[in-house]
This record gives sequence, C-alpha cells and structure tokens, in this order.
Amino acid sequence: MAENEAEGGAATDGTEAAPPKNKLKLIIIAVAALAILGGGAATWFLFFRHGDDEHHAEAAPPPKPPAFVDVPDMMVNLAGAPGERVQYLRLKIVLELKEEKQIEAIKPTMPRVTDIFQTYVRELRPSDLNGSAGIFRLKEELTKRVNAAVAPIQVSAVLFKEVVVQ
Repeated sequence: MAENEAEGGAATDGTEAAPPKNKLKLIIIAVAALAILGGGAATWFLFFRHGDDEHHAEAAPPPKPPAFVDVPDMMVNLAGAPGERVQYLRLKIVLELKEEKQIEAIKPTMPRVTDIFQTYVRELRPSDLNGSAGIFRLKEELTKRVNAAVAPIQVSAVLFKEVVVQ
C-alpha cells in the first residue's frame, strides 16, 4: 500500500505540476502582447509622429511670384548670303526676375539690354532659328547676355511672346 500511496502521491504531484505550465503559457502570452503593443507604439512614434513634426516645421510661406519686364519689340534683318532674299526676324521678349523690387533696378539698363540683343540677333542666319532647338539656343544665349548687362541683378529667364521669321 505504501507503493500505492507513493504512486497516488506522485499522481497528486503530477497534477500540481500542471499549474506552472499554465503560468508559463500566461507569461508567454503577456510578453507577446507587450511586444506587439511596444512595436506598434514604436512604429507610430518613429514614422507617423515624427513625420507630422517635420511637416509642420517645413511649412514655409508660399514663394513670391516672379516679376516680369517687357523688352521693347525688335525687328531685325537676318544675315544671309549675298543675292538671297532678305529675311526679317520680329521678337517680343519678356524678362523674368525673381523679385518685384528688381524691376525698378533693371529699367535704367534697358537701353543696354536692347542694344546687346540687337547686336546678337543681327548676326543670326535663318538656319540658326530652325526648330525648337534653335529657339532654345537663342533663349539661352540672350539670357547669358542680359545677365552680363544687368549684373549684379540676376534674370531668371528670357521668355518669348512672339518669334516671327519672314
């Protein structure tokens, strides 16, 4: 009987060992739940909250619109070979400036700008103006020349209102 009691006692001990397994499962579930909640909180702080702070910090006032200055209209004869029909170029040009206050500073230099443009454009041949590449080169060259003429003011771009070759 002592053996039965020992076995019975062992059987009783076996049922008491089961609650620690349940506690172990409970601890594992609690740790997993905390890890998931911690990961979610970390993700929110790192990605979402940080992005909102940057967005508010980077919000700057809207940029000022550019200012525009009309250059007097030009009509010049293009360089050609002797005996060829004379062709004319008519241009309407606008200068783009970064700020409105630069308009008053550039107006006294407008005769110089017109002279530089006339001098350059008179040396062009009709073939120099063929296609969009020719017009783009003309625009780039005029921008470079006007910036040299009105320095230290910086002209952002030379814009064409009209380009006619006759």
